[in-house]
Formats: sequence, structure tokens, C-alpha cells
Amino acid sequence: MTQSRTHNCNELRLENVGEKVKLCGFYDNMRRVSKNLGFLILRDFYGITQIVIETEEMMDSLNGINNESTLTVSGRVRERSNKNPKVATGDIEIVPDSIEILGKCIYNELPFEISHSKEADESTRLKYRYLDLRNAEVRDKIVTRSRIVAELRQSMSAHDFLEITTPILTCSSPEGARDYLVPSRNHPGKFYALPQAPQQFKQILMTSGFDRYFQIAPCFRDEDARADRSPGEFYQLDMEMAFADQEDVFSVIEDVLPPVFAKYGIYKTASKAPFKRIAYREAMELYGSDKPDLRIDLTLRDVTDIMADCGFGPFEGNTVEAIVVTGYSASRKVIDKILADTEVVSGQKSYWFKVDEKGEIAGGIAKFLQERKDKVISELSLKPGDFVGLTAGKKQDALKSAGVLRKFLGQSAEGHMNKECYEFCWIVDFPMYEIGEESGELEFCHNPFSMPQGGMKALEEEDPLSILAYQYDLVCNGVELSSGAVRNHDPEIMVKAFSLVGLNEEAVKAKFPAMYNAFCYGAPPHAGIAPGVDRMVMLILGEESIREIIPFPMNKMAQDVMMGAPSAVDESQLSDVHIRIEMPKDNKEE
Repeated sequence: MTQSRTHNCNELRLENVGEKVKLCGFYDNMRRVSKNLGFLILRDFYGITQIVIETEEMMDSLNGINNESTLTVSGRVRERSNKNPKVATGDIEIVPDSIEILGKCIYNELPFEISHSKEADESTRLKYRYLDLRNAEVRDKIVTRSRIVAELRQSMSAHDFLEITTPILTCSSPEGARDYLVPSRNHPGKFYALPQAPQQFKQILMTSGFDRYFQIAPCFRDEDARADRSPGEFYQLDMEMAFADQEDVFSVIEDVLPPVFAKYGIYKTASKAPFKRIAYREAMELYGSDKPDLRIDLTLRDVTDIMADCGFGPFEGNTVEAIVVTGYSASRKVIDKILADTEVVSGQKSYWFKVDEKGEIAGGIAKFLQERKDKVISELSLKPGDFVGLTAGKKQDALKSAGVLRKFLGQSAEGHMNKECYEFCWIVDFPMYEIGEESGELEFCHNPFSMPQGGMKALEEEDPLSILAYQYDLVCNGVELSSGAVRNHDPEIMVKAFSLVGLNEEAVKAKFPAMYNAFCYGAPPHAGIAPGVDRMVMLILGEESIREIIPFPMNKMAQDVMMGAPSAVDESQLSDVHIRIEMPKDNKEE
């Protein structure tokens, strides 16, 4: 049996009329006009071609062939009498000499119609992902992902970065998420871990004398799914630079990413270098978020001094944040939904009032503000038609809920959000330390491998909570694409930084032996970042769910329903790696 097609199903044009050709593809559908006339649509990866059946014998040979069977068609190209301008091959058709079945679909009914697979429920789509991917709309997103990754590789190489792969089997490391553990057969009772990120390896590469490293790195974290985060595994454009500082990293990323977003994105404009730099504390004060969507022009305003003592209970003794939306005429139904959505996302209630056409404060909490309405209007520079959203609580809670409210108001209000672009920014100057919500103790705020601003002097003399780090986040349209940092390459500064959170030198050596020892042999200053490939592609293609741009995604419970993973294994396999399973009592079978 030979396939050797001469053309694909999107290739033939009028200039091919009269040629003898051979096509291969899927049996998409067939319109039977009579017992000796039918129109078969053959589909492959590239497109479709119409096959005209004009004999009763050929029609009979197709009886019992189900849709999605794979066929090879040999025949001659002719010009169509009823051309279809909506299809690339719409000027021609094939009159077949022979049709051969290459792979038979044995099912009369499919789980879903291929061209409408996105309308099926997610569980069915994931179970039959091989059919879902036959849908051109679904397939094209994976094709675009491949092209984006290829372009990123090309651009990084053009910037003199060397692609180097790092180990998948490594040691467990306190990166902040749960590890996936792999038991060792040859070393009973010991485990490898799948890397949460190539962090330590890429820093060791810098100490090894490699100047610029990158890879499209697979990362593994046992964490729950979100709309913008796949459980289990993800990929990132991992990079590191020796003898580099924060601005060196920014310069590379600002040159590499915008052209890719502009070329492949649903929006054709992207921020040009330099991206806006916003200090972490400024971002929280202005936008209520460390990943602000700069397409929205609304900002926060602390109005505690004029609102906290107005007699409205939730404001008393709390920080009050306001968001002024000019010319906002939403219905009460829309406003109520925005407030409800804000509460769902932030866990905090929000409030409102507006200025009516007479210049009076009305709606929401207006009755509590009547005695000070002139001051409120003056302080906030309000005009008729303006709307004011409000949040209250402890400072951080008020800011975060106001950030959520800002997002919903910006998306709803006319003229306050430029949706047709990609707006990048850098969030910089993160605090080095914070007080842990659960522990109540001093903890690293962002990344323990970061260099503190001020170096050893800051660690020895300043209040730890006032120390800033050379850490930075890359944000696009309100989505955090990456975190990065100038690394702490000095063993003495590293030991001091960890000592403030209760880890002594021996503990640092025990947790990070390879990296610590490598730094003791003269490490160059270095810095890096690792933008998430999956999130980038999701943003570029305008998808709400990250699963739409991953070839074989897991579901929200970190299950691969197509392959049946995770799955039970034989006792002999467990014995090989010296493992015995003891289930929790409430999970044991009766």
C-alpha cells in the first residue's frame, strides 16, 4: 500500500487542471445527490478538496465508510462549474479513478461533530483530544504556538544566547510549590524530583563561565489549576545573563517579546521599549495590584481622611479607597453585578455613589455623605455623570479589593479601556521580606535567591521590612508573565539574607549545596527571567483558558482523561522502587 500524495488538500488551483493527482486525508463528509452522483469532502492538515463521484460503482464503494476514516484518492483535476470563493481550492475538484481506505473509523457516531468540537463539554473534548485537534480552529492554535516558540528561539539566538537543556530528574528543592517525586530503584528510600524550574542549574551555568543561556524549559509543580495556569507542567522561556544587571535583562525582553505579540497577536500593537517601570508599592497604591492592566486608565485614590468618619459602619477605623469613573451611566443591574463579582474575587464588599445631572450625590451610600457632599465633590473633582466605586478594610485588603473593582469598572465603562493592544510594564522594587500570614514570622517575600538592594550593608543595618530586592515582574494586560531577579551570587550576603529568616549557614549549605559551593569559587554577577510560554500564547491568541493552547492539557483536577493518568501501577512496579502504598483510612475501600 502506497500513500505518496502528490499534493495536499489545500494546494490545487486552476493551473493544475488536467493533472493526474493523488491526495490523502480524512473523510470529512459526503453529499449524495443520486445513486451515481455525490460530492465527497476530503480534509487533511492543510485544508479541504472536493471529490466528485460520478459513477454508481464508485458510489457503492463508499457505502459503509464512516466519517473520519482516512482515504487516499487518485484522479484528475478539473475546473468546477459552481466555484466556492470561500475555500482556497474552490475553483477545482477531483474526478477520482480510485479511492482506497487507509484507516477505517469503526464508529457510526462521533462524540462530537469535528467542526463544532469546541461546543462539546470540556471533559469530552479532553477525552477525545485527538478528534478535537482535527478541528481546524483548535489545530491552528497549536500551529501558532509552534511558530511563536520557533520565533522566540530564533530571536534569543540572535541575541547571542545559547540554548542548553537542564536535567529533568533532580533533587527536591524548596521552590515554593509541591514537588513531583520520582522514587529511585537503585537507591532505596530516596527520590528524585521533577524541576519546578531550572533556577539552580541556570545559575550554576553562569558560574561555569557560560555568558548567556536560554531554553524553552519544562517545569513541574503539583499545584491546582487556574484559567491562566495548567496543573502539573508548563513551559517557560528561561534565560540568564552573566555580568548583567536588571536593565540588561529588560533590554533583551523588550526587544524579543513585542515583535512576537504584534506579529501573531489578535491585537496588532504592543508596547515598545522601554516598558513602563512601576515600583511595587506604587502599583499597589495606584492600581490595587502588582499586575495592573494598563489598558485601563482608572487609578485608586485614598479617601480615608474624608470618608472614614462619615457614619457608614464599614468605613469606620478602616482605609477607604475610591475609583472615580467619569461619564459612567451603567444601570443599577450592571452596578450590582460588578459589586457582586468584586466580592466573589476579592472576598471583600464594595460600595458606590454617583453625581446626578443636578450635581447632587445620589445612589449607594449617598445618604452618609450629604453633610460633606461639597467637600467630597471638591476633593475628588467630581462632575455630573461621574461614578465613584469604594472599598474599605485594612490597608492591603482595601487596596486589593479596589484593584479588582477597578478591573471590572474599566471593562464596563465606555472609553476607559483600550482593549485593542498589548500593554507591558515592569513591576520593580519588591520588598525583600514580609511577615508571613500563617507563621507570623519574617519570610522571604518573593525570591530567596535575589540580591537585596544595598547588599550586606542593608541586611546588617536596615529594618528587614524596609529592604527592597532587585526583583521584577513582567506584566501584560493584567497578566503576570514572569518573575525575575538579579541573583544573590555572594555566599556571605546569601548566608546573611537567610539568617534573617532563621536559616543558618549550615542550613543554606544543606538546602543548596551545589549552588552555594559553586558561588564559593568566584561567581559572576548574573540576572535572569523566565516568561511563561503558555501564558504568552494564551494572551497572544486572546484565549480565556490556558487549556486551549496546550496540545494535550490536563483537566482542572490534574488528570489526563485521554491517557487515564494518574493511574494505578502493578505491585511489582512498586516493589522495584521500594514503595508500599498505605491509603488514608477514609480512602480505603470497604
